[in-house]
Amino acid sequence: MLDGAEPEQAGQPGRGRVARTATAMAGARSSWRRRLLIAAALACAAGLAAWIGVLAVTLPWRYRAGGWSAAWVGFDAVLFLAFAATAWAAWRRRQVLILCLVVLATLLCCDAWFDTTLDWGTPGFIDSLTLALVVELPLAVVAMIGARRLLRLTFGRLHALKGDSGPVPPFWKVPLFGDYSAGHGYRDLFRPPRADPDGAGPDSADRVAQEQDA
Repeated sequence: MLDGAEPEQAGQPGRGRVARTATAMAGARSSWRRRLLIAAALACAAGLAAWIGVLAVTLPWRYRAGGWSAAWVGFDAVLFLAFAATAWAAWRRRQVLILCLVVLATLLCCDAWFDTTLDWGTPGFIDSLTLALVVELPLAVVAMIGARRLLRLTFGRLHALKGDSGPVPPFWKVPLFGDYSAGHGYRDLFRPPRADPDGAGPDSADRVAQEQDA
């Protein structure tokens, strides 16, 4: 398997060929993983859609559940860990903060959903609804806004390193980084300058990185 150090160790005439070979190998693996992911996601979506129909028909309106305290204590423990991880990532200024914010927002929405639906028709419904509207859902919105802003800052930095100008495109138009991008991903932006296949010299991303480091 070829790694990032091998193209640098190869001779100058063969560097472009070795780099293209490594990129092609990575692209083939990425394409296979992407197809597997798409197939698995579609299969899970189809199975879940059928299961939702079964549950809608067969589940009783009311149900006496066991392990009630364990379920809620466990969920709140996970929510506590999400808050703690988010605070740590923000304090340490780590990219994992984006993931922590998304997980936190998801858990808060789940908490609001189950609080209100399970308390429907009980004296505690108003309290659960108030908590959801005043605390849980606003915090989830703040977390998602924060994750979105951090992602846009990351995309903007990548665009600057690549030499692109103009505003950052919407998320649904931004390609994946890494192997999926056929050698023009996040990792390629920080590799040492190398000769282009046509002999034109360092690419635009390397030139921008050199100018910013100067």
